[in-house]
Amino acid sequence: MRKKQVIISATLSTLGLSMLTSIHAHASFVEDSKASLQLRNFYLNSDYRQAGATQSKREEWAQGFILKYESGYTDGPVGFGLDALGLLGLKLDSGPERQNTGLLPVGSDKAPDDYSQMGLTGKIRISKTHLKFGTLIPKLATVAPSDSRLLPQAFQGTHLTVREIDGLTINAGRLTQNSLRNSSSSDDMTVAGSGVSGGQATDQFDFAGARYDWTKRLTTEYNYGHLKQNYKQHIVNALHTLPIGANRSVVSDLRYAHSSDDGNSNVDNKALGAMFTYKLNSHKFAAAYQKMNGATGFPHINGTTSFLVNYVMLSPDFANPDEKSWQVRYDYDFAGLGIPGLSFMTRYLRGDNFERGGSDAKEWERNTDIAYAIQNGPFKNVGLRWRNGSYRREAAAGTI
Repeated sequence: MRKKQVIISATLSTLGLSMLTSIHAHASFVEDSKASLQLRNFYLNSDYRQAGATQSKREEWAQGFILKYESGYTDGPVGFGLDALGLLGLKLDSGPERQNTGLLPVGSDKAPDDYSQMGLTGKIRISKTHLKFGTLIPKLATVAPSDSRLLPQAFQGTHLTVREIDGLTINAGRLTQNSLRNSSSSDDMTVAGSGVSGGQATDQFDFAGARYDWTKRLTTEYNYGHLKQNYKQHIVNALHTLPIGANRSVVSDLRYAHSSDDGNSNVDNKALGAMFTYKLNSHKFAAAYQKMNGATGFPHINGTTSFLVNYVMLSPDFANPDEKSWQVRYDYDFAGLGIPGLSFMTRYLRGDNFERGGSDAKEWERNTDIAYAIQNGPFKNVGLRWRNGSYRREAAAGTI
């Protein structure tokens, strides 16, 4: 199988909402509020050169609007607040034979002209404990909503965060509905993952976890996730930064996950990953290794991004059953040359030791990313990004 994808996007962010009121009881609620409007103009072209493929090309262009409002909290020992999220996607170019890029909903004949979502989030604060309920975009090892297209993925549910002890953060909650990044609806959740089958759509994903910052340079974390009737998952990871001189350091990122079936699914996976990054002034050099064990690949909620170190742009996270994969990566921040806001990234990944179609298979992927954000002036916060990716998968009989 051969894939090639080009992504061009532009982002404009504007910030600012400050209101004053003479009503003291609600002063913090209003004065601490803030709002942001982000505009995303996104073009994506994917070329699938595979014999017999039902769709050899995907190409769409769209405009997105992301409006966020976050209130402060009312005064008193128990504070109350309200957040709002508005999402709108507009089709600029598509076609019946070119849809399904992830930018727009997939229509029976063609992509619709627009789609939208509106969400409200209530919140309560007691000391350093926060409870949110309603529309959520959590960022956890067990559930990481996708934000790599026009609009972000969101969920409905309840999320409790506790920070009463310095250095310790505890998360717990339940998600009940899933709004995909190219959808206007909220639906039950399903499981995704290479080789995963069985299970069923559900309105219950329970999560809990704890992160402890031992120092500014060492953090450890444990997370548990349970997608009812699909899988149970335990994840541990450690992140450490080792300074080795002026403007030099080594960052170690170690990850392990154990996933098992729940209900009728066949989930059976142990995932081990490690990434080491050497930082030298404006340069970053990274290498990663990842190993799958078990009858299936790594499971996660449909539409979300994967926790794995080799989850990248095109491949399904190099997480086929028993697959071994490695990655090399280079980043450069052009601020070191006096051009703040300009960055460059390139990486190469290769995986093997797995089967496809009854044959031994191998796969590789290459990505390049160039981004620039204007730093000041009337166009401050306007960002441009160009991404290119190529993917190949080969079996003993040749390219598949």
